[in-house]
Amino acid sequence: MTKWKPSDEAPVLDITTHVNALADLVHAKREGQARVLVAIAGAPASGKSTLASELARRLRLQKCPAEVVPMDGFHLDNAVLDQMGLRPRKGAPETFDVLGFIHTIRRLKAGGEVIVPLFDRTRDLAVAGAQVVPAACPVVIVEGNYVLFDEAPWSDLAQLWDISARLDVPMPELRARLIQRWLSLNHSRAVATRRAEGNDIPNAQRVIDRALPCDLVLDGQPGR
Repeated sequence: MTKWKPSDEAPVLDITTHVNALADLVHAKREGQARVLVAIAGAPASGKSTLASELARRLRLQKCPAEVVPMDGFHLDNAVLDQMGLRPRKGAPETFDVLGFIHTIRRLKAGGEVIVPLFDRTRDLAVAGAQVVPAACPVVIVEGNYVLFDEAPWSDLAQLWDISARLDVPMPELRARLIQRWLSLNHSRAVATRRAEGNDIPNAQRVIDRALPCDLVLDGQPGR
């Protein structure tokens, strides 16, 4: 595992540094390999989606087709969560179709065209068949809270990744970001704090406490 941090000569770290490091690993892994699977893990609000999309953009500019597959497409439906009594815990590991997710990652690993679901945040539900990963796509970037998570059966994923990275953000910063998410939806400070502390922050702590080893640990506070 490499702890990726700026040198003394380059004290300001931004997302470009992360993208460069990951893109270099991807190109090295691609030699003699039909498809490379990249896992980007981290707590909620750590910046996974942004990093994944920027990495895909960089690879495409370098004439390397890439697709991003978010883990969030495997959220269980709200009606199912209601039946299970888990609606207040939405976003916790047990509120995902983890076996379906693992099956999909294995199909991606094997190659060929794979159709995956995507999560619609506006409607708060997963949409089946919303994305196609073409057979010819050589790089698939999978991002999600639990893609490097040391609890069964999530831990079965670790052996499937060719490259793995985790965004590391201190809990005080995560807490501020998670509260801000609810504030941006026009909730009051009290409601935003209650929502974050009731579910998001416990999920974030669980991700941090049960993180598996990875190839790169990336500073999740770009621009410091």
